[in-house]
Amino acid sequence: MREIVLDTETTGLDPLRGDRLVEIGCVEMLNRMPTGQTYHVYINPERDMPAEAFAVHGLSAEFLSTKPLFHEVADAFLEFIGDAPLVIHNASFDIGFINAELDKIKRAAIPRERLVDTLLLARRKHPGVSNRLDDLCSRYAIDNSRRTKHGALLDAELLAEVYVDLVGARQSQLLLASDAQEIRVNAAGDAPRRQRLVPLALRVSDAEREAHRAFIATLGDKAIWNEFLPAPAPPAG
Repeated sequence: MREIVLDTETTGLDPLRGDRLVEIGCVEMLNRMPTGQTYHVYINPERDMPAEAFAVHGLSAEFLSTKPLFHEVADAFLEFIGDAPLVIHNASFDIGFINAELDKIKRAAIPRERLVDTLLLARRKHPGVSNRLDDLCSRYAIDNSRRTKHGALLDAELLAEVYVDLVGARQSQLLLASDAQEIRVNAAGDAPRRQRLVPLALRVSDAEREAHRAFIATLGDKAIWNEFLPAPAPPAG
């Protein structure tokens, strides 16, 4: 299953009062594992940057003035997310800004049915305590030391790790790892394959094995089967 973990930064708290989107960060996940594919863009909001917002993310109006407008990046953004579910912390905030920007350029809104709100998941799993992203990182021993300010891509990467723990996927992966060994089929390191820790019981009888040996003996010394016969035992004494 493909999912997109998404975060945004903005000029404020309310798109209906003129606040705009300034950054989008996305992390692709497949079967609850990050694939390494990301999408990240800064956006020119065509307005000033309030001091309160600058204190949060450190993106100045001067820095953003050279970045593309939303309509210039909309197609690439929508192509990256496709029709995958969107995993967002406090999803109503981010999707409100994204849909406001889409509305400005006459594009269809992203339906809320696609959203997986990790804040709601966290509140159900950890009721009565703070469930900010920093709190969840601490709770799940995820290193967020790089997060001196908010940044959309970094926050999406951290949220992807938190999400794996919130839904119990990391525990499932650890259980699978304890039940199976990984082997490599060559030195280049092909995809890992599961190996049974307890081999299946042999289903060939002694009589069948002896009949097979007798058949091989009729094929002559150059038969390929001879390459798989055990080496003869050394002479006694």
